[in-house]
Amino acid sequence: MFTQFFGLKFNPFTKEIPFDQLFLSQDLLELNSRLKYLLNVRGIGLITGEAGCGKTTALRKFVSELNPAHYKACYFALSTVTVLEFYQGLALALGEEPKHKKVHIFHQIQAAVNSLYADRHIIPVIVLDEIHLAANKILEDLRLLFNFQMDSQNPFVLILAGQNLIRSRLGLNINAPLRQRLAVKYFLQGLRPEELRDYVLSRLKLAGLHEDIFTPSALEAIYGITGGLPRLVNNLVTTCLICACGKKQRLIDDEIVYQAQRELEI
Repeated sequence: MFTQFFGLKFNPFTKEIPFDQLFLSQDLLELNSRLKYLLNVRGIGLITGEAGCGKTTALRKFVSELNPAHYKACYFALSTVTVLEFYQGLALALGEEPKHKKVHIFHQIQAAVNSLYADRHIIPVIVLDEIHLAANKILEDLRLLFNFQMDSQNPFVLILAGQNLIRSRLGLNINAPLRQRLAVKYFLQGLRPEELRDYVLSRLKLAGLHEDIFTPSALEAIYGITGGLPRLVNNLVTTCLICACGKKQRLIDDEIVYQAQRELEI
């Protein structure tokens, strides 16, 4: 097992890393700043990025740090749900037992948001993940569902997160009203080239290895293959460790990286 070979307490390149030990890249720091701004102004924000760039992890970290005395976090991952299923899921996330008809759930959701904000002084923070998978009808309904007091109030924070496709879809005329209501937009790009070494070393250190086992050429190859997308980096580095262990080689060079790439077929 490669963890024993390298003296690691666990595989440090999995997604189970605690939020307080995540590597704070410039991307994550900037995203966190935008999200804090959105908390202050309230309204709708859009977070986009390629698959594996760390959107969901970043949002989970952000939500986990919200003070429950002031915010109610609701996370909803969209897939191939119908409009009614979306309404039902959102009502459940807000702590409501959904009614049967869509129009009734519509008013139920708005009443729940208003009650949280006006009566309990709690701001609902609703995260809709994988928004690029949402049907056009859901995108159309979002503008109506989150229209309060004739669009004069924002008693909520709504974060739309998804892959880059959603930007093209929001560019369509039919979605212009929703696009125009976006208070914050941010595009996650992943790790920068100069951050990769620190990222890899910080993860290894968490697992108990303080030795620099990746050569500069190996790190350059890793970035060239993954583009700095954390999920791809994690998968490739883990496979590098496995390959190096098989060769009984503690120093990982670019030859091992390309072997790992072939195994993963990246």
